[in-house]
Amino acid sequence: MVLPTDEAQARRDYRYKEWRGRDGRTYCRKSNGTTGLIVGGVGGALAGRAIDTRGDRTTGTVLGAAAGALLGKEIDSKRRCR
Repeated sequence: MVLPTDEAQARRDYRYKEWRGRDGRTYCRKSNGTTGLIVGGVGGALAGRAIDTRGDRTTGTVLGAAAGALLGKEIDSKRRCR
C-alpha cells in the first residue's frame, strides 16, 4: 500500500483516493471487487432460486450465483477516482 508521506503530495481528500506519487504519476485507490463479488453472488443465488421453480432448484441457484458474482465484481471494481 502506498500512501503519500507529506501533505503536498496528497490532494485535499482525507481518504487519499487519489494522489500524485514521487514519480509525478497520479495514482488511484480502487476497490478490488470482493464486496461486489459476495453481494452479487448472494443476490444472484436468491434470484436464480426464485426463477427456477421446478425440481430441487439447485441449477438455478448455482447459475444465478455465478452470474451475480461476475456482475457484482465488475460493477464494484470500476475506477471511481475520476
